[in-house]
Amino acid sequence: MQPVTRIHSKTVAIPSSNIDTDQIIPARFLTTTTKTGLGSQLFADWRYRADGSPDPEFALNNAEARGAQVLVAGRNFGCGSSREHAPWALLDFGFRAVISTEIADIFRGNSLKNGLLPIVVDEAVSQWLLDHPGALVDIDVASTRLTLPTGVSVAFPLEAFARHCLLNGIDELGYLRSRVGDIERYEAAAARQLSGRREPA
Repeated sequence: MQPVTRIHSKTVAIPSSNIDTDQIIPARFLTTTTKTGLGSQLFADWRYRADGSPDPEFALNNAEARGAQVLVAGRNFGCGSSREHAPWALLDFGFRAVISTEIADIFRGNSLKNGLLPIVVDEAVSQWLLDHPGALVDIDVASTRLTLPTGVSVAFPLEAFARHCLLNGIDELGYLRSRVGDIERYEAAAARQLSGRREPA
């Protein structure tokens, strides 16, 4: 997992509310266990016509969307069934952050475990971003602040542990591995303490 410290990027806006994980990555693409290649299936039922050709009306197919690392969506993004393939597909497409007024808890957890930053903002900031697709925003993970091109800067919620993992490019397992020495010392001390409490036979 790559460290996520700062994201300076234009945005892509999909104003729909209640975008669920089956819309993000349809169930027929869940047979893979690898994280690569899913970007081409991201929002597949919206991006492509029945004949398989790209729908020019869909935001991700516009030339302006190329290189964008920030997706702005309507309320309740990532709802529905739990599937890690959803953040995998977003990341493989090139997104590093998702902004909404509400992000589903399970999707949020899966995103943070994989290095995708979910950002919750208020209605005013969300509406401005939805009204200005392609806006250049700056996201500072260390200070948990989102800055708009207007100069408006707002804080967003991010748990201390999740922020540590993002900044250092590690997941939960990676964090535990980084603390192996502490864990071993604790276990040794606990074993000695337990041994000292045992009564002689």
